[in-house]
Amino acid sequence: MNTETTVNMIPLVVDDRTIEVQTGTILLQACLDNDIYIPHLCHLEGVDRPAASCRLCFVEIEGQSQPVTACTVRIEAPMTVKTDTETVRQLQRSALNLLLSVHKVACKTCPANRKCALQNIARFLKVGLKAKGLPLQLKPQDCVDTHPVIDYWPNRCVLCGQCIHACRTVNDRPLMTFAGRGFDTMVSFYASPDISSTDISCNDCAACIEVCPVGALTLRDL
Repeated sequence: MNTETTVNMIPLVVDDRTIEVQTGTILLQACLDNDIYIPHLCHLEGVDRPAASCRLCFVEIEGQSQPVTACTVRIEAPMTVKTDTETVRQLQRSALNLLLSVHKVACKTCPANRKCALQNIARFLKVGLKAKGLPLQLKPQDCVDTHPVIDYWPNRCVLCGQCIHACRTVNDRPLMTFAGRGFDTMVSFYASPDISSTDISCNDCAACIEVCPVGALTLRDL
C-alpha cells in the first residue's frame, strides 16, 4: 500500500454513507465521482476558482450554521454532509425557479430536449419547468446571429460559463466571454478575425455547442 496516498485520503460522510477522498478535492466533485448527485449547472471539473453562479449545489455541513455551495468547499478535514434536507431542497428549488423566470421553455423545438440539464434538475427536484410566483422576463432578442457560423439563444442560456471554458481549453485562447451585467449578461464572441480564420474553425470545433447543457448555442445551417 502506498503510505503517502493513504495519508492524503480523508473520510467523508455524505447522507450516512462513508467515502474516502483525496485531500483538497472539491466537495461537489467528490460527491459526483461517487455517484452522489447534487443539482448543478456551472461546475467545471478542474477549475480552481468556481463561479458558483447557479446556486444549485447547496448542502449542509455538520458544524456550519447555514448551507453552503458544494462547488466552493475543498475537503481538508473529515466532514459530515447532508445533501437531502428540506432546507437544501428549498434553496435548490428557489434557485431553479429564478433560472426558469428568465428561461424560454420551448422544449419541443430545443435541440437539448430530453438531454437538457434544466429538465433533469426539475425532474430530480420534482418541480415543473414553469417559474412559480415570478414574472417571466425574456431578453428582447431571441437569437443572436453575429457569429459567422454559431447562433446564440440568450433566452435558453443559463450563463453557466461552460462554453467559454470549453473554447478557452480547446483553442488555448478564448474567443468567447460574458458581456453585460445583471439581467443583461449574455455570452458574447470577440470581434476578431480569428473567429473565422483558417487556424481556428468554429465550424469544425463546435466544442462550445457540445458542452452547452441547455441548447443555447447551435451551429447555423449555411
